[in-house]
Amino acid sequence: MTLCLAAGSCLTLQAQEIPLVNNIYGRPHTTTLNGQWNYIVDVQERGFYDYRMREDRNGFFRDAHQRSKIDLVEYNFDTSPQMAVPGDWNTQDSRLFFYEGTVWLRRTFDYQPKPGRRTVLYFGAVNYEAIVYVNGQKMGRHVGGFTPFNYDITSALKPGQNNVIVKVDNKRDRSQIPTNIYDWWNYGGITRDVLLTEVGETYIEDYSLQLDKQDWKHLTGWVKLNSRKAGERVTVSIPELKVNQQVMTDDEGRAELSIKAKPELWSPESPKLYDVTLTLGEESMQDRIGFRCIETKGKQIVLNGKPIFLRGVAIHEEAPFTQGRTRNLEQSRTLLGWAKELNCNYVRLAHYPHSELEVREAEKMGIMVWDEIPVYWTIDWTNEETYANAQRQLHDMIYRDKNRAAVVIWGIANETPHSEPRDKFLSSLARYAREMDSSRLISMAMEVTSAKNFHNKLSDNMHEYVDVVSFNQYVGWYRDVNVAAKMTWEVPYDKPVIISEFGGGALAGWHADKDTRFCEEFQENLYIENLKMLDKIDGLSGLSPWILMDFRSPARYLPHVQDFFNRKGLISPEGQKKLAFYVMQQYYREKMEQAKQSR
Repeated sequence: MTLCLAAGSCLTLQAQEIPLVNNIYGRPHTTTLNGQWNYIVDVQERGFYDYRMREDRNGFFRDAHQRSKIDLVEYNFDTSPQMAVPGDWNTQDSRLFFYEGTVWLRRTFDYQPKPGRRTVLYFGAVNYEAIVYVNGQKMGRHVGGFTPFNYDITSALKPGQNNVIVKVDNKRDRSQIPTNIYDWWNYGGITRDVLLTEVGETYIEDYSLQLDKQDWKHLTGWVKLNSRKAGERVTVSIPELKVNQQVMTDDEGRAELSIKAKPELWSPESPKLYDVTLTLGEESMQDRIGFRCIETKGKQIVLNGKPIFLRGVAIHEEAPFTQGRTRNLEQSRTLLGWAKELNCNYVRLAHYPHSELEVREAEKMGIMVWDEIPVYWTIDWTNEETYANAQRQLHDMIYRDKNRAAVVIWGIANETPHSEPRDKFLSSLARYAREMDSSRLISMAMEVTSAKNFHNKLSDNMHEYVDVVSFNQYVGWYRDVNVAAKMTWEVPYDKPVIISEFGGGALAGWHADKDTRFCEEFQENLYIENLKMLDKIDGLSGLSPWILMDFRSPARYLPHVQDFFNRKGLISPEGQKKLAFYVMQQYYREKMEQAKQSR
């Protein structure tokens, strides 16, 4: 893989894992390795390096056992404690609440390899660096805490008991994506599903199927095999649309799709999904996808030919009631259900790709999605490896979610300081996203950098690379709420505007007057004044207030109020709705009524 910066310099990466076996949840021969994994905390990484800081051939990945009573083995996975996978270590072991470093995790499993079949080991996400071993053999190293990856482990498996050992390291570094300072908790661990899937020697690796923007009675796309084999017959079936098309792969193992069909279009009001089956030989892959057209016209966002206002909220992938990283679909359903109760038709999944299951659930519920990568605050803009990391995460997010009709915006950055290196970095990402997928909108959360006499002007060189101009503003929290009525906003671009963040903190259950910071009445008044102010912005096409639920952050210290929580949520971690929730709910209800009347 070769990744290039806008300045023209290139960096070649050695791919250590095979391309993602996409749509893992639609594969017929898939089993889970979720459950209890043994773990060893390795503060000095002595399980990886010897005392000369060389990679140790006898490291923990060997899963050694004492063979005789004189043998010296100073670790033992069998007698080590266990933690749940998926899950973070910070909330499962109180000793590790603030811990950032290396933890080894091991899972044993029984398996019978099958002749003529390949076995793929899939991780939904591991934060942040993962080095994976199967039966003592290194499969590879993956960097990035929020995107999936997999390995072909066929050659490493044996009949009977096998083991997977993962060295997980969540230490922060300036060169990483995200960088070393950010306003959410750095949950370490194997935080999403671990799966095994069996496939044939030749299998369908990936596919794409979209509504043709120019002809809504036409679906276009492609299907790709894992190998460059020509003449392989792939059948695409969509029974409800009476589609049953066969295509032949070319020398690249790829076939183009061109299908005449008239699907019912997906929308928040009618989130229609179709069963799709792709078959190669005797093996089929299932999916459920929708078809829709998202675009902009002047200062409007247009869904399926009609202007739409994005009634949204930002969400962190933080578990309600229990805290920590979300571990299962039920927790995601709770968060998305609260968004629906708020009258949302859209969510901004901040500040990193959330789980595939959460995106799919939003699609079922009729909620549009802003998907984004963690290019956040002060990235190392001139570091080629940092750019390569960002582009890889962008690639993997788009690769995973390209068939999800709910995803309408690719977000490429949040609150980044202006500079020429930053502009080169982000413009390269924007171009790359558009090359990968031109069927969606591109945006980023900007900052208003020019303000004088209550007049605020957005000025950002990235305006020409995005489809939707989005910016964060915190009048009432970092600026006096009493000036909101005087504020004017100038966005000098003929593009729709989304206020990607606004809001302020409140401790649920604390009541005082509206001028007392951190009480519910303060947050309620902040929302009332902000909504009146923001409604005046020309081209306002959506809002995603910050944030649905309070979330953990190491930067929020205030005892008895914050206690390492960012309290800007409309709902507490215990599920208590704050007064501002009802302000936002009523505002969106009125927006819904206005939309009905305009039809």
